[in-house]
Amino acid sequence: MCGIAGFWGSSADKSEEWLKETASAMAQTLVHRGPDDSGTWVDQKAGLAFGHRRLSIIDTSTAGHQPMISADGRYVITYNGEVYNYQELRQELEKKGHNFNGHSDTEAMLAAFLQWGVEESLKRFNGMFAFALWDRRDRLLWLARDRIGEKPLYYGVQNNTLFFSSELKAIRAHPGFTPEIDCDALVSYLRFSYVPVPHSINKGVKKLLPGHFLRIESPLSDGTPRSYWSLEDVYLRGMAEPFGGSEDEATDELESKLKQTVKSRMISDVPLGAFLSGGIDSSTVVALMQSQSNRPVNTFTVGFHEGEFNEAVHARKVAHHLGTNHTELYVSPQDAMDVIPKLPEMYDEPFADSSQIPTHLISALAREHVTVVLSGEGGDELFTGYNRYIQADRHWKFLQSVPLGLRRRVSTAMTLVNADLAEKVYDSLEFLLPRKSRISLPAEKYQKATQVISMNGIRGVYKRLVSIIYTPGDYARNGVESQSFLDDPNLWNHGTNFISTMQKLDLLTYLPDDLLVKMDRASMAVSLETRVPYLDHKIVEYVMKLPLKFKLQNGEGKRLVRRILDCHVPRRLTDRPKMGFSVPIGRWLRGPLREWGSSLIDEGRLKSEGYFRPETVGQLWNNHLEGRSDSAHQLWNVLMFQSWLERNKP
Repeated sequence: MCGIAGFWGSSADKSEEWLKETASAMAQTLVHRGPDDSGTWVDQKAGLAFGHRRLSIIDTSTAGHQPMISADGRYVITYNGEVYNYQELRQELEKKGHNFNGHSDTEAMLAAFLQWGVEESLKRFNGMFAFALWDRRDRLLWLARDRIGEKPLYYGVQNNTLFFSSELKAIRAHPGFTPEIDCDALVSYLRFSYVPVPHSINKGVKKLLPGHFLRIESPLSDGTPRSYWSLEDVYLRGMAEPFGGSEDEATDELESKLKQTVKSRMISDVPLGAFLSGGIDSSTVVALMQSQSNRPVNTFTVGFHEGEFNEAVHARKVAHHLGTNHTELYVSPQDAMDVIPKLPEMYDEPFADSSQIPTHLISALAREHVTVVLSGEGGDELFTGYNRYIQADRHWKFLQSVPLGLRRRVSTAMTLVNADLAEKVYDSLEFLLPRKSRISLPAEKYQKATQVISMNGIRGVYKRLVSIIYTPGDYARNGVESQSFLDDPNLWNHGTNFISTMQKLDLLTYLPDDLLVKMDRASMAVSLETRVPYLDHKIVEYVMKLPLKFKLQNGEGKRLVRRILDCHVPRRLTDRPKMGFSVPIGRWLRGPLREWGSSLIDEGRLKSEGYFRPETVGQLWNNHLEGRSDSAHQLWNVLMFQSWLERNKP
């Protein structure tokens, strides 16, 4: 895992020394992503410079140094990530006459470009990656990102210069770049808790879409992204060519594919382990790791003394059964809150998923022992693990039988209920929500339910479910919400059912823009590489062919994964309600974080900065403090932007 940065100017009036120093300064902002080595490479005639920070994982010798030049001198690459099938590619390339100096995946990638070209090579790579590639012969710059979006890549043009980097801070380090906040992106951020692709919080800077590449002919143009792999195409192929075997056959094939994928993610020249929460996804990954290892796997868990947030006790039981070398750390509220001042630097643009706090804590714990960990992200999206899949489908089917006007009147009445009574009222609504679909919800989810029932169409229902602030324009003083995947009607035209459509949209949006960003920044902040077996594109392509009944039955998701895990771990150790990975932000904002929050959203401060409407934010804050609503997540969106702004004022 590494950090990459660079730029391409429109003229060659800068000296080679200036190009190197500037690229080095940009890369230095990414030292946390690559503390082991650094390098620069420049083409002074073109006005192009690459910078690199290296976290040595495969071939830790100098043979893996970057930026790296291809054997014939044509290509130069600065690259972040892992190509897991590089050994197979290397064997094929050796048969075609290619020779290698080391055993890094970077060298195999360069040989692949020479043999097959860039676009064809991208289709052959299996991994997580973001890279910049300079073609010295044709004077072309290529930028590319992995299929699912595990690794980040920002790019943009300003002042006749094209910039790119793993994180925004590297672009901001270039003397020719002037940061300006994109108010449209801010409105989108308020809705989702993240800035959705392809936008960024800075005007003129974009995120490259997952599964896309750019072929750039001039530094004055950032080109048009082109797809080399499309989740929508995979989804449509799965519908057209569904799996036709039995559930037993599907389970066996999935286990075989997962074993192979997990094994490929265990290749490392440095110590390796896994995150273990004790839930279905991480327990399955660890079980398959341990079944293919001749020594105990290193596993890590962070625990909390608040029982409703603590998964450590469950993880400990799974670890004991599997015989892993297990490490757990119980953290206090103060330990968690001490992370908050670090978040603006860590996440680099506004990001407000509060589980970013425990994710960083467990990453820091793991880094004390290993350099690489495997994680269970993607299991919920692929195998219907979220409760909202089941709830939304049931509710929508029922709500279709209730006139929209009546639903909206009920919704209006429900919004008047005090937060303290929310769960009781929700539980009493038998006329609206059949008993089999009712669950006990905290106030915040109750409030969301009041709005969901007033929606007209599944697009509206889904958008409300994934919105933290449903009317972000009420909070932001300027800006018009940016378009996102949710606004593309083509993505809604081919759904076989509501649940499958939700899964696809989560894989396109929530997974890469929230979960993978959270994991990448939290782990990279401590120089820890994370690998995600479930997101191997071959696994995704296979799962998309499976009928929904193999994923969800009788209100229980992850059916096939549970069957695989049952062969390794007794179900009594993993059969429990989904807990998530969170901290009591709402409680903290009323207590130890109250003064911090008040200072960030002070009325005078908001007026002078000009990004938020002080009266709307103030009412939200007061309602939360006085218990009239549970607005922790909405407030966290505002507070994380304010905290970021404090460190990154234009």
